[in-house]
Order: sequence, then structure tokens, then C-alpha cells
Amino acid sequence: MSSSRLFVLIPCAGSGHRAGHAQSTQPKQYRRLAGPPMVAHTLEAFRAMSGRFAGLALVVSPDDRDVNAVLPRFPAENEYLLRVGGVTRAATVRNGLAALRQKGAGAHDWVLVHDAARCLVTSSQIEALIAACEHDAVGGLLAQRLADTLKSSTTEGRVAQTLPRADKWLAQTPQMFRIGMLLDALERAGDAVTDEASAIEAIGLSPLLVPGSAQNFKVTFPEDFALAEAVLLGRRKELA
Repeated sequence: MSSSRLFVLIPCAGSGHRAGHAQSTQPKQYRRLAGPPMVAHTLEAFRAMSGRFAGLALVVSPDDRDVNAVLPRFPAENEYLLRVGGVTRAATVRNGLAALRQKGAGAHDWVLVHDAARCLVTSSQIEALIAACEHDAVGGLLAQRLADTLKSSTTEGRVAQTLPRADKWLAQTPQMFRIGMLLDALERAGDAVTDEASAIEAIGLSPLLVPGSAQNFKVTFPEDFALAEAVLLGRRKELA
């Protein structure tokens, strides 16, 4: 399948309620970080890889009233704004993949699914994932080895036990799989899965773990915004 094309799908239909920003009614992915909105940083990492992808799709809720104002120059050539987001991440990705198929993406083409809120991903990390997975039978995901001691808890919020961490990884995105395989896996798994690799695992396959970066974290909680902005400003300073 050396002629398989690469597509990017960014689910962007979440409300970001854990971000806890009382002064804004916008979803967290549209909040500004170091100037541009968070999702613009995410898109730029893929746009910087000019000619690498056959299509880049952003999947938003059907009633999204912010995206056109936040991203006035999206979509450009070979980019798609898909208003088919669902209630869950799994539904949003599943609907987005079905829409990509309708736009001509093949079952054996690859898709890189990436969180809109992982705005610190770099083009080199994306390229490393592609290089590791493009000849793999299953596909894989960026991930980070767990560095901290891992505890499980009781219902009372006390330590139940310490778990071995040697084989533990934190799943990141992008996650790269064949479009047909992933669509089938998501349809079978339902809406409970929280990432694409989980759906692939549920059909009996083992995705490849590709080392990522600690900076490729998902901006989720209020304190994450200041850290992400500091990283973005630091990168800008390095390029100056």
C-alpha cells in the first residue's frame, strides 16, 4: 500500500468544560494562546508540512457559531470544515471519517487523528509517527513513557496500591491508522472509547507505541494554559 495517501482529522467539537474559564463562553480550543487561538497552533503544525497530506479536516459541532470567526482563513485548498461532530469524541471521529470517505478518501488511506487541544505538537513529531507507522500492518500513536510513580486509589481517596510503571505509557496524539480499519473499529466499539487506539485494541490488534514528547500534552485544566503559552512564547523567542 505504498501509494496510500495521508489525511489529517482533528476533532474539535468538545466544550472544554474542565478548562474552567468562567469569563469565556467559547470552547477551550478557541481561546487565544500567545496571540492566535489554540486550534490555530494545532493546525499550523500540519500546515507546515506542505504537500504531505491529501486532506486536512477539522470536525466541529453542527451548531458551532465560533469557528468561522476564529479561523477566517480555514478551510484552504485540500482542507475541510466538517460540521458533523457528535456528543462524544468517538462519535465525532467516526462521523468525520465517514465524511472523509464521502470526499474521496479510500479505506486503505491513512488518517492521523489529533486532538485540537494538543497545540504544542511539532511537525517533526508528526513526521516521526508517519515514518514509524507507514509500513506497519496496524498503525500506532505517539506516546510518552510514564516517569512518575503510579498509584491507584480507594473510593475514599486514599492510596490502594502502587502500580509498576516500567510498561506504562501516556497515550498522546496523533494516532495513525487506516481509515477503513479505524472506522470499522469505532463502529464496533461504540462511544465509550476515549482514543482511536482503544478501538483498534478492542478488535484484537496492537498499535505501535512511538515515543513522543512531554510537551505534547493536552491543554485540559486551567493551569495548562499558562504552561502552553510559555512553551509557545519560548519557541517564538528561539526563532527570533
